[in-house]
Amino acid sequence: MAKCNNCSAPLPANNNKCVYCGTRNDVDLNSKYDYSIIRKESDRLCPHCDKPLQIIDLNLKGSFLIERCGDCFGLFFDPGKIETLLESAVSNVFDSNWQHLDTINNDRYQGDKKVKYIKCPACHAFMSRVNFGYRSGVVIDRCTSHGIWLDSGEITHLMEWKKAGGQLLHDREKESETRK
Repeated sequence: MAKCNNCSAPLPANNNKCVYCGTRNDVDLNSKYDYSIIRKESDRLCPHCDKPLQIIDLNLKGSFLIERCGDCFGLFFDPGKIETLLESAVSNVFDSNWQHLDTINNDRYQGDKKVKYIKCPACHAFMSRVNFGYRSGVVIDRCTSHGIWLDSGEITHLMEWKKAGGQLLHDREKESETRK
């Protein structure tokens, strides 16, 4: 469980705002990646805060640039980059743990979260909402031309999903669909 950077109180899953002190926390990148801010303001705008995104480098075996909102800590990935990040962060998974997958999704399920269509940070057209992978429990916002937006906490959720074998299940599901 993540802890608040300000008061060290526990942060519930899918929540980056501390209920005790009100501080917003970067639950996806802080203490997980040795990242650096390349540019404080890009040309792209956060679809939630309407402020310029930051360009950050995650320094994954060389330069790996993504964009992040400095206020809500949402992340914007250019096409194909989210898969590269997941592959570099989680490897050597050989089996699927159904019980762990169910636990991850139950812990992170946000039944009270309103469905909201957001605009692409690059072209400002509404993005489509798509389930990422089989049984991941994460609905991503995707612009087919420019990339994927993840709200704060969702990349952590996807990494947990992949560690529990979710990517293996997804790959098997795609394989069985192509056989039909």
